[in-house]
Amino acid sequence: SFNSLNHDMTLAEFKFIWYMEYSHRMWGRVVGLAYILPAAYFWHRGWLNRPLKGCVLALCGLVCFQGLLGWYMVKSGLEEKPDSYDIPRVSQYRLAAHLGSALVLYSASLWTGLSLLLPRHKLPETHQLLRLRQYAHGTTALIFLTALSGAFVAGLDAGLVYNSFPKMGERWIPDDLLAFSPVLRNIFENPTTVQFDHRILGIASITAVTALYFFSRKIPLPRRTRMAVTSLLAVACMQ
Repeated sequence: SFNSLNHDMTLAEFKFIWYMEYSHRMWGRVVGLAYILPAAYFWHRGWLNRPLKGCVLALCGLVCFQGLLGWYMVKSGLEEKPDSYDIPRVSQYRLAAHLGSALVLYSASLWTGLSLLLPRHKLPETHQLLRLRQYAHGTTALIFLTALSGAFVAGLDAGLVYNSFPKMGERWIPDDLLAFSPVLRNIFENPTTVQFDHRILGIASITAVTALYFFSRKIPLPRRTRMAVTSLLAVACMQ
């Protein structure tokens, strides 16, 4: 990496990158201990019921799996590739897996914690409420997919290919969108296609969140739910 990419790096610049990587690893280990040690204590004291024990085991397993994925991802950036003339970088597939598992871990932790702290509202199962719930789940999946596509953008440095919006260069659809063969390979390995997909998914996500907000306004919902939907729209716009 030093010979092919950063041969002019100073010692101070190297230390800055090293300490960022080191801090990330140490923070990850602190997060693991923050999960496992209290979980073991609560388990030993008998404060966890049977369903919660399953949740705790799953979350602790996800923490360990996340650390393993991080090691596996970094390893891909250190491997020698004699047939490649590209700059050293981690695999975009492993980066997406690392980010995806982190999102799952965070979401599962938040869901478990809020389920314990806040009582669930008993709402009448109307047709509109069922549609809202289904639409919310679909929007969640779309946002998750958009975030994963961002990992592919980062892994391939695809953000450097085009820096104009809404067009990519002078065109709405770039010429090299399907330059790789077979066609499916473009979605994961062609930087132009990866950036194009991320743009489309981002626009689709903000559209879906906005539609979810306006649809929720037509349904009588508890104050906490309204605050959640409004906050979602605000954060989506900020993003």
